[in-house]
Amino acid sequence: MIKRLLATLRLWFVPGRLQQEGHTPDYRFSLANERTFLAWVRTALALVAGGMAVDQFLTDMRWWVRTAIALALLVAGALCALRAVNHWTRCERAMRRGEDLPASRFPAVLAVATTVAALLVVAAVVLGRAGT
Repeated sequence: MIKRLLATLRLWFVPGRLQQEGHTPDYRFSLANERTFLAWVRTALALVAGGMAVDQFLTDMRWWVRTAIALALLVAGALCALRAVNHWTRCERAMRRGEDLPASRFPAVLAVATTVAALLVVAAVVLGRAGT
C-alpha cells in the first residue's frame, strides 16, 4: 500500500512519468481534464473560505458548534484539493492508456457533506436565535 501511494505521489509531482505512459491524447481532452481539476480546486478554496467565514463571523454560536462546522469545512476543502489532483492524474493516465475514465464517488460524498454542514449551520443559527 505504501509503495502504491508513493508511486501515485510521484505521478503528481513528476509529470514526465505520466507522459511516458501510453499515447498522448487529443489535447482538447487533456485541457478539459485540466479545467475539471481547476473547478475542483475552486470548490476546495470555497470550502476553506466557508470554514474561515463560519469561524470568524458566526461568533454568536457556541464555540464548539462553530469550531466543529469550521473544521468540517476546512477538512473538506483539504480533501477536495487532494482529490482534485488525484482524479486529474487518474483521468490523464486512463486517457493515455485508452481506458475508460475512472468512476468516482467523491462528488456525491462532497455534496452530502456540504449539505450536512449547511444544515448544521441552519440549525445552529435557528437554535441560537430561539435562545435569545
